[in-house]
Amino acid sequence: MRAVSSAFLETIRGSHKFFSRVRVLTAYQEGVAPTGTEITVSDGDVRADAKADVRQTVDVETSGTRRWPNANDDLLTPYGNELFVERGLDYGNGTVEIVPLGYFRIDSVQQDEGPDGPIQLSGSDRMVGIIDGRLPMPVTFTAGTSISAVFSSLVHDIYPTATILFDFDAANSFFDTQHVAEQDRYRFLADIAKSYGKIMFWDYAGQLRIESPPDPTSPVYEVNAGPNGVLVSLSRELTRDGVYNAVVATGETTDGTVPPVTAIAYDVDPDSPTYYFGRFGKVPRFYASSFLTTASGALSAARSILQRATGLPYNINFQTVPNPALEVYDPIMITSRDGSITHVLDTLTTPLTAQQAQTGTTRTRISFEFGEEVF
Repeated sequence: MRAVSSAFLETIRGSHKFFSRVRVLTAYQEGVAPTGTEITVSDGDVRADAKADVRQTVDVETSGTRRWPNANDDLLTPYGNELFVERGLDYGNGTVEIVPLGYFRIDSVQQDEGPDGPIQLSGSDRMVGIIDGRLPMPVTFTAGTSISAVFSSLVHDIYPTATILFDFDAANSFFDTQHVAEQDRYRFLADIAKSYGKIMFWDYAGQLRIESPPDPTSPVYEVNAGPNGVLVSLSRELTRDGVYNAVVATGETTDGTVPPVTAIAYDVDPDSPTYYFGRFGKVPRFYASSFLTTASGALSAARSILQRATGLPYNINFQTVPNPALEVYDPIMITSRDGSITHVLDTLTTPLTAQQAQTGTTRTRISFEFGEEVF
């Protein structure tokens, strides 16, 4: 969850004054206070999806009066300009607490009623630049190249001044063998991150992060009904689609210089509803990567992938008072009349106006024990 004050979390549980802001940026910037041109916001939202390649997208409706981009260098053209989006609280005493939601490249501009009707802007976070930036020629990384050097080479080729943050010692983690990035720059980097048991995303400050997801056992926020509650309504669906209880991770280098490795992680807790040897059935997922060159590395990847998949998907319509500090992968406690359950956020939609509720989908947190094998 993004950092906010305790006063912020208390205030959104009662009557409060909403605040939002969108600025258009014409140069690459990072941080939570970029310089740009503010535009009006009459509608819109930010959507986040933990499983999507592009983690966040945005739609913004703004005034069309004298704003339609007639020239190539006009403010709202989709030629590289970005939106910096925020939502927060106005405490009414001259103090505003703002939560940054992220940087978004303008992808499309639409006006249904010209020349002065509202303009709809759609955008994607900075990962879209990595996805679009396919490699015109293969790039070879020799054995001994550090993970940080690989990311620096492929990311800075698109965003020369981008900050890249790791939660492990990427400068002293090396390729054991030669690897070649063919055309798909994004997939090459994402596969490295996954082989280390990490997720890869652009954060609200416009920085690329390669890190482990938050601890799913420690809720960071409660969505509750009743006095001082924020839960307005709740609809639910349980499904086993996309749920598995074992991961088989296999590594085999393309040049054959390192022996193949395989590791399997199972849910072996007899009390778990997804117990591998229980009534749920055996539902393994298979993951292969040339970046897995050791048994320990394959096992770490298998455990991480299985950890992120545990729990049945709950499709939930929150209808909750928006908390813009929440992010996908955050564990939250959802409390209704039938009890409290810890959920992990899979998707989240945060409105940019006062009229809409925040919505999302989650999966329940299930406690289980790992069983492991390596070959």
